[in-house]
Order: sequence, then C-alpha cells, then structure tokens
Amino acid sequence: MKVKHLVVAFLCMLGCCACSSPKTEVKSPDGHIKMTLTVDENGTPFYNVSVNDSLLIENSKMGFVEGNGVILGGGFRIEKTTFDSKDETWTQPWGENKTNRNHYNEMAVNLINEDQVQLTLRFRVFNDGVGFRYEYNVPNVDSLMITDELTTFHFRQDGTSWSIPASAETYELLYKQQPISEVETANTPFTFKTADGVYGSIHEAALYDFSEMTLKQIGDYTLKAELTPWPDGIKVRKSNHFTTSWRTIQIAPEAVGLINSSLILNLNDPCVLETTDWIRPLKYIGVWWDMITGKGSWAYTDELTSVKLGETDYSKTKPNGKHSANTANVKRYIDFAVAHGFDAVLVEGWNEGWEDWFGKSKDYVFDFVTPYPDFNVKELQNYAASKGVKLMMHHETSASVRNYERHMDKAYQFMADNGYNSVKSGYVGNIIPRGEHHYGQWMDNHYLYAVKKAADYKIMVNAHEAVRPTGICRTYPNLIGNESARGTEYESFGGNNVNHTTILPFTRLIGGPMDYTPGIFETHCNKMNPTNNSQVRSTLARQLALYVTMYSPLQMAADIPENYERFMDAFQFIKDVAIDWDETKYLEAEPGDYITIARRAKGTNDWYIGCTADENGHTSKLTFDFLEPGKQYIATVYADAKDADWKDNPQAYTIRKGIVTGKSKLNLRAASGGGYAISIKEVKDKSEVKGIKRL
Repeated sequence: MKVKHLVVAFLCMLGCCACSSPKTEVKSPDGHIKMTLTVDENGTPFYNVSVNDSLLIENSKMGFVEGNGVILGGGFRIEKTTFDSKDETWTQPWGENKTNRNHYNEMAVNLINEDQVQLTLRFRVFNDGVGFRYEYNVPNVDSLMITDELTTFHFRQDGTSWSIPASAETYELLYKQQPISEVETANTPFTFKTADGVYGSIHEAALYDFSEMTLKQIGDYTLKAELTPWPDGIKVRKSNHFTTSWRTIQIAPEAVGLINSSLILNLNDPCVLETTDWIRPLKYIGVWWDMITGKGSWAYTDELTSVKLGETDYSKTKPNGKHSANTANVKRYIDFAVAHGFDAVLVEGWNEGWEDWFGKSKDYVFDFVTPYPDFNVKELQNYAASKGVKLMMHHETSASVRNYERHMDKAYQFMADNGYNSVKSGYVGNIIPRGEHHYGQWMDNHYLYAVKKAADYKIMVNAHEAVRPTGICRTYPNLIGNESARGTEYESFGGNNVNHTTILPFTRLIGGPMDYTPGIFETHCNKMNPTNNSQVRSTLARQLALYVTMYSPLQMAADIPENYERFMDAFQFIKDVAIDWDETKYLEAEPGDYITIARRAKGTNDWYIGCTADENGHTSKLTFDFLEPGKQYIATVYADAKDADWKDNPQAYTIRKGIVTGKSKLNLRAASGGGYAISIKEVKDKSEVKGIKRL
C-alpha cells in the first residue's frame, strides 16, 4: 500500500510540473536584485522581483486584453529564453552627470499561444532597478484594439508612498503621503518605501505611440496598470506588430539612490539627431510673474469678448494699459538680462488672441505669428541680438492641437527668421478635438511630433501641460524641459504645500527635468497685486536652493527685476549657479522632509549645493569630501537667518564666505519651509583667499 501511495504521489508531481513552465530568472550585475518569470496553468505570465533574496514584488500578472478577441494575455508557453548583458557609458549634450553608465543583464523570453500570438517579454535588470516591456507579433490580423493592460505590481507588504491621483488631464496636483494600501489611483512616477526600508519608484520609459500608464488599487497591496483611453474607450490602437513602453521599478536602499539613477534614460535609445551643437542649456528671465500674480495681463485690450484672427482690428480698440508684453517693457527685461548674464528672455502674451483664449473651445485660437500692436517683433529681435541675448518664444495652444499642427511649420519658420531658438509651449484647457485626453495615445504622438518638427528648425522645446517625461530627451535632446507638475505659478494661486519641493525630486523629476520656474524673492503676492493674498510657501534662501535641487537645463529667474534689485547680494547666487553639470552628488534625503544635493559645474572644479526642507526644517551635517584633495575653495553660504520662517519672516537670510577643503565640515540649519545654497569656487591664485577665514 505504501508503494502504491508513493507511485500516485509521484505521478501527481509529474502532472503538476507538466502544467506549468519552469522558472526563468535574471539578476542585476551586482546580484542583489533578481527578476523571475513564471507561466501558470492557464498560460498567464507572472513576474517576481526580489531584493537581497527578499520578495519586493510577487506573483504580478502580465499581458493585455484585445477588443476583438485576440488573446494577448493567456494560453502562452515558453519557447525559448535568451540572455544578454551590456556595460557602456554614454554622454548627452546636457545632464546631471557628464557620463551615464548603462549596465544591465537582460532576459528575453519568447512565448507563443494556440492562436500563434508571439510575445517576447524583455527584462533588463540594473543595479538600481528593473525594466520590462512587451513585444507582440500577431499573425493573421491587420490591427489591434487594446482595451486593457493586465500588468500588476503586487507588493509583498505595505509601505509608505508619495503620489498624486491618476488623471488623464493634469499633473498639477498636490502630492499625498499615504500607505500603499490606501492609494486609490496614482500617476507615475509612484514612489514608495516598504516596511523593510527599501525605496522604489514605479514609472515607464520610452513612451512612444502608446497611452500613458497610471495605477489603480485592486486590493492586497496590488496596483494595476491603467491606460488613458481614446474618446471611444479603446486604450491603444496598434498594428499587428508592436512594442510597448518599458514598465520600470527603480530600487534603492536609501532615498538618494532613486534620484541618483539613470535607469529611465538608459531604457531610451541614443540620440538620433545629426547634430546637437545648437542645443545648449539656458538661464532665462521672463515677462511672466507680473501676469501670474494678476498685476499685468496677457491680453492687449479689455474691450473684446470675442476675437477672430485676421478680422479683428486691434487698432480700433482701447489698450487696457496693463498688457505686459509691450516693446518698452520687454526692452527693460532684455537690459536686465544683459546686465546680469542671462541667456534669454521669455515673453508671454505677445500675440493676438488672448482676449478670449481660455474656456471657449475655439479651434482657430492663435496663429503664433501675429503680434499685438504694442509688440514690435523686429525691433525687439534687433535690440536683443545687439545685446547678445536671445528671445524665447511662447506658443500657448489653448489645447487646440489641430490648430497648432496647422500652423507649426509657419510658426517655427517665424522663429528661425526672427532669431528665436527655443520655445515654451502650452496646452492649457480641454483638448481639441473634443474627447481626446492630454495623455492618451493621440496626444502622446503629438508631443513627439512637435519635438521632431522643432528639431528640423534647430529649436529647443520646453513643453508645459504635456505628458510627463519618460527619458525621451536622450533620443531627442532638444526636448530640453517639461513642466508636467505643479510649479511655482501655483504659489500665486493659493500656494503649494510647504514640503512640495522635497517630494518632486523623488517623483516627477525621476522621469526627467522640470521647468519649475524658481527664484521668487517677494513671497507676498499682494505686493504685486493688492487683490492677490497668496503667499509663496518658501523662504528666500530656499528659492536659491531650488536652482540646485530642482534639476533642469532650463532655469528661470521668475521674479520681476525690481524685486531682485532689492536683494542683489542674494541674487548673486542665481547669477553664479551653473545650469549644466559634470557630476552630481546626492548628500542626504528623505522624501517629503528634506533633500541636499551637490553638483559640479561642467568643465570646472566649482560646486554648488542646495538644500530644501519641509515645514519642520532640517539640520545638515555637511562634509565636503567630494572636493578634490589638496585644493582650497571659497565657499559662499546663503542660509536662513536664525529667525527665518516661510510664513512670518521669509526674507531673513545671512551670507557668509569662508575657505573650505575636502576635510571641512559644516552644520547648517534650514528653517521651516527654508533651505540654503552654497557656491564653492576653486582657488586658483593664493591672493584670492587673502583676508578670508576658514568656515
């Protein structure tokens, strides 16, 4: 009887083995991250991610659903598995580091089902996380209508997360810290810390011809991928052979590891532009903040409630007297830029149509080439060129995408003819054609189309209200900036949370640089506009720090010249700070609490440090061991005064100067909503340090 039972048990074991495929796995180059694929008895693929032999993501489903019955998510068996690896370094025209290391192990699993659907699941495992994508080949059909993505992220345990709710229309929302289990929906990057102390962030890389991925809670610590739909509910339309964007999970033992990562960039293709010498980081000022606060206006007149381009005669209207984009005012900004070493001046509200641009669902809303009567394009171009300054174009589309594409070549040619080499584009409002979403497949294709078209004219693009970045700037580095989050403008619309800038580097900025528009010195908006009672929730010292902590190759000094002239000693840091870097060191960080970053300016031994803190403030114990041994540096410290506070005493700051070396140590306190900034310049002549003491 015992023998009979053993035989039955053995046969049962064989039967279980026959109904599932053997596990396949790949490890990171250093071996501490492991990704495993299994296929269950229904032919459904599942993946697991382990960190130091402890499960982080377990039994997470993979696949898609197709609307016409093509099976994309089940019935699969593994045909073969191949492995590869890569270890290379590469550079881009701008960045946080001069070189990036692309080092991974790859596993490509080829599967097939009874309908002869071929699926390659491609996994790349780095020392700082994982990425995977789907590569489908579906015979005997012409096209596919994807109605759902089955990908899940099933956490082994609960943890803390930082995210904004999922939205197909805006990222301009405030971040919330909450348990993973309590998140209902989320946009990515979705950043978390497990109970075991592992930090991570879920996002996507190389978003091309696909819908944006968001996350939805389905219970049991599980987040499911959701795709932004077309107007008819279809999520993605593809041919019978397609590749998805990468689904990514960055992983780090400390918070700084998340932002000290090139994983998203590494999953994008190298630069495809023939030349990049025309792409260069910019530090700019702009005719902007007075309009944001309500002191000035984008519109030329208050007499019009409707504008018809080409027919409305502005010469017959009365100017409102507060139109900011006028020739004399722009010349004043150009003079300020020249005096203080800025590269460019952004001008918004220069073109006809702003009287009824918002909320009207107008198709033909702007033509991007016709200036208001008080804005002389040629005079300003000649004036700027004579001073060695560029003007930055503004293309607000009012979300009328068809209209923008109709005018795009003409608009870019207008820029080229008048010496503009960079444009800030905007997509405020509901997308036209109506029913399309900001981050659906159709719009994602448009944003890339605009970048490619701009490259034809050697124009750099700073896209606002566009889809959040996924590392495409590696392939198209003329995409020099994005907004895609709640920036400084909201400080005039009621204010951001005090800890907002301590969260963004761990969330939105993981995808790519952000045009945050820092540098507001007068934090009480009623000093600009008596009817605006908003207050910037930051000290002046923290506004300086943001030039380091909020990475962007495009940095704006967002306040008006008059406010900078009141604090020229502090403004010196904005003048000095670099915008392009050879090396970045992340010194300390905790999402939502504080972050301190040091960066070395490109082509120099000069460093800049920035720290931003939440409402509780933060004390840093800085060491300068990143400085070159044996050399002296002059450090200028811009810090909160002892009695500084974002709410009651935001403009209280101190400036001190001293000698530092690689052996120096310094304790600095950031106030509530405060921070500090330090410029560290290499001593090249001993006379430079005469009379200066050590810090």
